[in-house]
Amino acid sequence: MDEGPTLIVVPCYNEERRLPVPSFLDFARADRGFRFLFVDDGSRDRTASVLQQLCAKRPEIFRFLQLPDNRGKAEAVRQGVLHGLHDAWRFIGYWDADLATPLDALGRFRDVMLTNPDVQIVMGARVKLLGRHIERRALRHYLGRVFATIAALVLDIHVYDTQCGAKLFRVSNVLRAMFAEPFVSRWIFDVELLARFLSRHDGFRLGLTATDCMYEVPLDTWEDVGASRVRGRDFLVAPLELMRIYRSYPPRSRRAEQSLVSR
Repeated sequence: MDEGPTLIVVPCYNEERRLPVPSFLDFARADRGFRFLFVDDGSRDRTASVLQQLCAKRPEIFRFLQLPDNRGKAEAVRQGVLHGLHDAWRFIGYWDADLATPLDALGRFRDVMLTNPDVQIVMGARVKLLGRHIERRALRHYLGRVFATIAALVLDIHVYDTQCGAKLFRVSNVLRAMFAEPFVSRWIFDVELLARFLSRHDGFRLGLTATDCMYEVPLDTWEDVGASRVRGRDFLVAPLELMRIYRSYPPRSRRAEQSLVSR
């Protein structure tokens, strides 16, 4: 089976002490067909230097993109994907730099794409099941479940985990449209990304719904790594951003209602 070239965007901000360089190098030694684009989001420490040294060790595997100033994870991911779309990748994804989701999960994500040609998005889902090693701080877990429930209602789909920083996309015109414009949300751009997909998925094979083209993979391993970058005020901002997303990308059922009202 042709695996196809796969690019993984890794957004980085002040990762000088957090970036698990040995893990990336160990994964690269096997050369499983994945390539990585590290995007330095205007870091204030020596992240750029660390990334340049890493890329110099395996330039055929690792690439580096420097943003001139800090624009937030959403824009760093967007710029990385746009950069990747200039080349002939079959799949493009993004992965958290701290490797809370281990790199070994990448193979499972790509296998889903290869065996299910209708699937356009594969997402990690942090489900704590027997036999899995999913370690989250209790407060973050419960707040996350409340947020995930509200996000699913906003999107009008049964999605378990919108915020896991491990996602893979099939390269298509829909993907290009999804990343063409800056996100209106900064902290919960993952939700907005799914909203964009749901609003643009028309044109796939007749009879498919948007959710037929999305796939969640329950992760075997996920760990909170180091100090959390999520602050208390982020949970206060999230409802405002959810409302903005809901207004910008109304669910299909509400768009149909609006169309009837406008006639």
